[in-house]
Amino acid sequence: MGDYRQPVRLEEALEALARPYTVLSGGTDFYPARVGRTVDEDILDISRIKGLCGISHDDAGWRLGATTTWSELLAADLPPLFDGLKLAAREVGGRQIQNAGTLAGNLCNASPAADGVPPLLALDAEVELASRNSVRRLPLSAFIVGNRRTQLSPDELLVAIHVPRPTTHARSSFLKIGARKYLVISIVMAAATLEIAEGCVRTARIAVGACSAVAQRLPMLEVALTGAPLDERLAEKVQRAHLAPLAPIDDVRGGADYRLDVVVTLLRRLLAEVAS
Repeated sequence: MGDYRQPVRLEEALEALARPYTVLSGGTDFYPARVGRTVDEDILDISRIKGLCGISHDDAGWRLGATTTWSELLAADLPPLFDGLKLAAREVGGRQIQNAGTLAGNLCNASPAADGVPPLLALDAEVELASRNSVRRLPLSAFIVGNRRTQLSPDELLVAIHVPRPTTHARSSFLKIGARKYLVISIVMAAATLEIAEGCVRTARIAVGACSAVAQRLPMLEVALTGAPLDERLAEKVQRAHLAPLAPIDDVRGGADYRLDVVVTLLRRLLAEVAS
């Protein structure tokens, strides 16, 4: 096995990244990928850094610490704005995975089928990246750039996820289609966040995952929903033309045309649920 370090302070971890390390906390993606072979990478285990876990808020919004687990998110007292992210948290593997897997790990792994990405996109989330010399923030939509690829530099850690506070009441939801109900990689998933004023949609943010190398927002659908009454007709706004940003592939879980058909149905169900 290579070098293993488990710092207790963020400064120690950032200092260690002066040379290459594989960073992990829960390890729920790391270890399954190495079954049957010796782990020979240099490992930087950040799970003991207290400043990287937990959820806090202020007037600007919420800060979700990088090593906050999915179980901790589910247990947190959060407003309906986070209902979609909590629904996604229940789909991240079984209870053992939810107890160990972290929010930042889900993002940094950058799988096209990562359950946490669409709801965080629909929350307009940003990621906070720290190195020894600087701290920067990026929209999540700019952070993940491809299948297993992000904008994270070798000397940086993702230390937090920031969710802005909406100016009006907001609701969110999440739906996922897989080969079975639980413990399955998504065929299609979608998340929606609606900010509501006077019974109408003030702002809509809609994101779809597992239908492109990177989960995508649907700006044309968001525009179509803006100003619409929050009633049973909202779901009828979804049209196939709104799916232009998506680029699904054919694989063993489903064909591209099938996925696009499913997306339309899923989005209509999702909006009907949020509207109700």
